[in-house]
Amino acid sequence: MSVQKLNELIQPLVEDLGYEFVGLEYNNNPKNSVLRIYIDMEQGVDVEDCALVSRETAALLDVKDPIKSQYNLEVSSPGLDRPLFTPAQFEEFSGQQAQINLYGPHEGRRKYQGPIVGVSDDGVIIDQDGSQVTLDFNNIAKARLVPDYDTILAGHKTK
Repeated sequence: MSVQKLNELIQPLVEDLGYEFVGLEYNNNPKNSVLRIYIDMEQGVDVEDCALVSRETAALLDVKDPIKSQYNLEVSSPGLDRPLFTPAQFEEFSGQQAQINLYGPHEGRRKYQGPIVGVSDDGVIIDQDGSQVTLDFNNIAKARLVPDYDTILAGHKTK
């Protein structure tokens, strides 16, 4: 089953439970397939939230049976290195550092890292080493925010 069809099946359930459906990853490996679902809430999510979504999703998947082979189901918060799945998410995090891996090379490379400049009809625009590069959404294999740990840790220093 395609990731798009899994999204269409799982997103309404997650949202009906009161969570933001960040996205999902499905790694279809014959030895160890993993369906990883990312959820969030304004106040954050904890292990009980992930367990609830996991139970409800497992029940739905047992009934609908969209994945015919054996797989592991994981439900997680997006974390500091939040994955980015949609144009709206890239727009939301405009100005922040992102790491983007492509399916196929663009201008001779498959890995990009830099601040997100914005989103256009053609794709996400990032600043790669001082040059703006537009990466086609359909060519993005994986994208994540790159947390600034120095700034995060500086905010937690005790006096």
